[in-house]
Amino acid sequence: MRFELFMAGRYLRGRGRRMFSGITAIAMGGVFVGVAAILIVLSVENGFHQELRDRILGATPHIVVAKYSYAPIPYPTGGDSLLRQIANVPGVVSVAPFVYAKTLVRTENGVEGVVIRGVDPEHERDITGISGTIVQGKFNFDSSGVVIGVELARMLGLSVGDRLNLASPFGGTSTPLGFMPRTKYFRVNGIFDSGMYEYNSSFVYLSLAGIQQFLGMEDMITGFEVRVKDVYTSDRVARRITRQLGYPYRATDWIMQNRNLFTALRLEKVVTFIVLVLIVLVAAFNIIGMLTMMVIRKTREIGILKAMGAKSSTVTRIFVLAGGFIGIIGTGAGAGFGLVACWLLNKYRFVSLPGDVYFIKNLPVQVLPQDVILVCVAAIIITFAATIYPALKAARLVPLEAIRYE
Repeated sequence: MRFELFMAGRYLRGRGRRMFSGITAIAMGGVFVGVAAILIVLSVENGFHQELRDRILGATPHIVVAKYSYAPIPYPTGGDSLLRQIANVPGVVSVAPFVYAKTLVRTENGVEGVVIRGVDPEHERDITGISGTIVQGKFNFDSSGVVIGVELARMLGLSVGDRLNLASPFGGTSTPLGFMPRTKYFRVNGIFDSGMYEYNSSFVYLSLAGIQQFLGMEDMITGFEVRVKDVYTSDRVARRITRQLGYPYRATDWIMQNRNLFTALRLEKVVTFIVLVLIVLVAAFNIIGMLTMMVIRKTREIGILKAMGAKSSTVTRIFVLAGGFIGIIGTGAGAGFGLVACWLLNKYRFVSLPGDVYFIKNLPVQVLPQDVILVCVAAIIITFAATIYPALKAARLVPLEAIRYE
């Protein structure tokens, strides 16, 4: 094998003392660019996905337990025993009741449709991180207070201390002029910024007792919010809860709640990987062309080798090793450059993004070991596959025909 390695290295070297010939360097450069580009782009996508997961989990519970069609649940009568059953399920850290409804909010500056969530502020701190995203005021509901998102505050021209009017379609009164919804004024006690436009523009938090009174559903709740130890096992915990409670209750984990979004993100990553692999395929064709030209240029030398007794398999290994060197060196250099670039992007955050377009201000980067391994293995396999045709072409040369005119 040392002979094949020597000959492969000799064919790749340039004239004089150059380590590689110009065409060899170009072939390696194609693999280098392809691998580096794939790693950097996939790492940036991973960073975006991680940031998105963190923002979602910061404002929503890991699991929501409710009846089908969100029918009201008596609480604490009856619901208290449900809470204890959920808390005893393995993997559950904390449980809290909540009320969920959709309604309208009105101020002198306009009207918006919103989602109102009734929570216990003390328990909510154990379930989500929304209390840690307050940018103005406090996360409390004293004096008929509410906490709203920063985008909703901007759209309605509200700040801490201002009043807003919520209209409820439930619990209204019938008059000769028709049905009149129940309305009530609330005071803005805090403004949060979850980092997600949808939450910032549509969520309004009230106290659990306050929303029950406002909606006319005293001693009733919509369901339970659940926090688990490991967010990536929440689907298994949700299935345990569903089995524990039985019909008509069901538990929905955070991935299922955002299934369409995460499915789109996974598809985007797969498509991006396939598109970027085309760069490596282009480099592979470059390797095929380079080795084919090498076979043509080295026809006399190959003929002499075979006339001296070199087997066809030996010639095949020489060109496979030559192409393999290009693939391994190009892949290694590209992976090293990509990892260094990702480290610099993650450490210094010198690539800024417009905050009004994206939900983050700097380019996030997360390198996953499985991505690095997959990219490197795929690149090496593709480059080795590219050596098959030139190697077989060289092995099929007949010594007499190769040196006839020399």
